[in-house]
Amino acid sequence: MALLVPLTGAHAALGLSMQQAAMLPQSGAAGDKPMLRVFDTAGTPAGAAAAARQALKAKAGLVLGPLTAAEVPAVVQAVGGRVPVLSFSNDMALRNSGAFLFGITASQSTQAVLRYARSRGVRNLLVIGDGGAWSVASIDAAKAMEAELGITVRTVTVAPGTPLPSVGDPPDAVLVPGGGAVLLAAARALRDAGVQLLATFQGVDYRPEALAALEGAWIASPDPESFESFAGAYAARNGGRPGTIAALAYDAAGIARQLRTADRLNREGVLGEQGFECATGAVRFRTDGSCARSFAILLAGRDGYSKVAVSQGA
Repeated sequence: MALLVPLTGAHAALGLSMQQAAMLPQSGAAGDKPMLRVFDTAGTPAGAAAAARQALKAKAGLVLGPLTAAEVPAVVQAVGGRVPVLSFSNDMALRNSGAFLFGITASQSTQAVLRYARSRGVRNLLVIGDGGAWSVASIDAAKAMEAELGITVRTVTVAPGTPLPSVGDPPDAVLVPGGGAVLLAAARALRDAGVQLLATFQGVDYRPEALAALEGAWIASPDPESFESFAGAYAARNGGRPGTIAALAYDAAGIARQLRTADRLNREGVLGEQGFECATGAVRFRTDGSCARSFAILLAGRDGYSKVAVSQGA
């Protein structure tokens, strides 16, 4: 198995955290030492292609990486279909590219929180985007779900730091896909309006002022309990607190170990119907390279977040 991450260049620190996470022992794995070789992509398509060729020379049965969307086509071309490629990209434009997309997407998180909101009676939704790529993808996902869920979706775009516009009749719920200033401004504006606030994974914020503003919001996120188990193991061995992308590297290494143990280190193994339990949520891969991912639905409170439901396979 090969891990392709940037160990030099602009993303070297992130690549190192991914390497450290992937090397952690995992419960249920066959032995503590992962059969994983690490190759530096330098964060560029050319570097990623060279790393992929080195991985094939080392007889890797599965490629984990690369990190960025720009590197994925170069790795797919270098591998030439000889082994599966489990990339960390969340760019849905890369579906059917020949790589599996393991990154957490705006569509996954949006689908999860909207399915939960609909189960709680939400029918009329306003989405407030900030113009960023995550918000645009979330809006597209929400609009695509109108018929399936029987909801009405309106959208507005607000630049960070500008006032929220008048939106006419109040909706049942407001979804703010991005985090930061736009989300907190919407949360404060809605506090006394009787409108339910919804957010995606980007909205999880542990700052006291954010928790006070977000109190009562429903947020779709990887399960914090599973993540904290990984984060504790990471901190004990490496120090510091890992990010979500490091957790994806840990999960990808765990998937590789499971497949190796089952002697299914191939495309059919990756596509197994049973899927995989991960620190970032249970996943199951589709033939187009995308994956269905489970999320926890969190209720924001002044003291943190509590899990109120699980959304399966968004």
